[in-house]
Amino acid sequence: MSTMLPKFVLLWTDAVMWALVVALIVYARVVWRSPNLRASWKLVFRDAAAFASAIVLGLCLLLTLLDSVHFRRALPTAGADAAVAYDTRTQSVLDALLVRLVESREATYSRPLAYQSFTLESLTVDGEVRRLPPRLLHGGAHLRDPAREHSRDIALRVAVGLAIGAVAALLLAAWIVRSVAHRHGWAWREAAVRVLRDETDIRWRAALTMLTALCLLLSPAALLMNDYHLLGTDRTGNDVFYQALKSIRTAFVIGTLATVATLPLAVGLGLMAGYFKGWVDEVIQYLYTVLSSVPNVLLIAACVLMVQVYLDQHPELFETGAERADLKLFLLCAILGVTGWAGLCRLLRAETLKLRELEYVQAATAFGVGPWRIMARHLMPNVMHLVLITTVLDFSGLILYEAVLSYVGVGVDPSMNSFGGMINLARSEMSRDPVVWWSFAAAFGFMVTVVLAANFFADGVRDAFDPRARVFRARRLKKPVLASPAADAALRID
Repeated sequence: MSTMLPKFVLLWTDAVMWALVVALIVYARVVWRSPNLRASWKLVFRDAAAFASAIVLGLCLLLTLLDSVHFRRALPTAGADAAVAYDTRTQSVLDALLVRLVESREATYSRPLAYQSFTLESLTVDGEVRRLPPRLLHGGAHLRDPAREHSRDIALRVAVGLAIGAVAALLLAAWIVRSVAHRHGWAWREAAVRVLRDETDIRWRAALTMLTALCLLLSPAALLMNDYHLLGTDRTGNDVFYQALKSIRTAFVIGTLATVATLPLAVGLGLMAGYFKGWVDEVIQYLYTVLSSVPNVLLIAACVLMVQVYLDQHPELFETGAERADLKLFLLCAILGVTGWAGLCRLLRAETLKLRELEYVQAATAFGVGPWRIMARHLMPNVMHLVLITTVLDFSGLILYEAVLSYVGVGVDPSMNSFGGMINLARSEMSRDPVVWWSFAAAFGFMVTVVLAANFFADGVRDAFDPRARVFRARRLKKPVLASPAADAALRID
């Protein structure tokens, strides 16, 4: 039995993503123990758009983590003493969960939720050769009379999915109301009224609205995607919905890893330039000025092409194509980080020039504290809010950067799913007649959803951690209908 266990494969980006998850858990623990940080993050979730966007990003992060555990299945052995061989394909846990989408490959294009191919073929009907669309191998294959059953089957699955989603949303709403009531010591009715009227300290109504929308969207999709191609298929017959889900990991990996890669150079050089001044400041300014003067796309394209040449000349370093594609993705993130630190460095330099003149820094210098200790103990904690704001704001920009680079052919490996790769392949499809629109629409829709969620969340983080950029929005609170005069006397406006 042990010989049939899969062989787990640790890719470069898998290791970094799980390391970032551990770091995120540690940071969450630090936030929980710090009243100031906890108050700042509470302000983030008082923003309705930021709270709703955080739920979307959390769902994308879950998909990313499921797609960051890779393995190779063991092949059947010829005998008990035979050596175990493993499949050349590297799969993830997400692939295992969506195995029906992976195996439901068609011959070529098909429309969303269709049971016939998009292209016409010569078929013999009643002894006569006609140009007709053939039946799909997997999409709608369970239908005996598709002309009559197709619309009815889809409507039934959508109705059942909406009912299941509604029940799931009600359960989530009950759990949220119970949590709010338990936290504040309110009765269930009072907590429900406050949540519905948006009169809580955290915007639970926005969270409940987003969760309800997700339940009503995902439940019908889950019932449809196993027997139909929810978003159609591409030129080679692969499921477009599966490709869009896989592209979320690529976007998250580039957004997070490239952002983290900028921090050592940006934070270190920015603090040094602002604190030491003099020739150190001049050298660092010269470096990021020269870097900023070179067009980023050309610089990144040149670095990626050099990496591509190295990978092509050393195929013996990789057992599978997935390892090669993953290393290229990892190096692309490193290139984006090494070439994108100038903006944050300039910002931290300006902030450090101001902080070094304050009394507590001057007092530490007078007591003989070393410069490196001053930067670590006094300067870095006071610029971390700028680092956090900048990294969150840059996340969505890096996702769009990947789409542009993949579109021009210098992005991720073509064998790896990405939004830019999908848009690049759909470029020729948009010029067909009739137009094959669903690949482009799926990539564009998913990418815009992730980018918008990241931007709304970044706005909430900026308003919470940077008081100068904070925008105060008036909220009209209505007095809720309470169960008793005693509860009315205990009303507390948050």
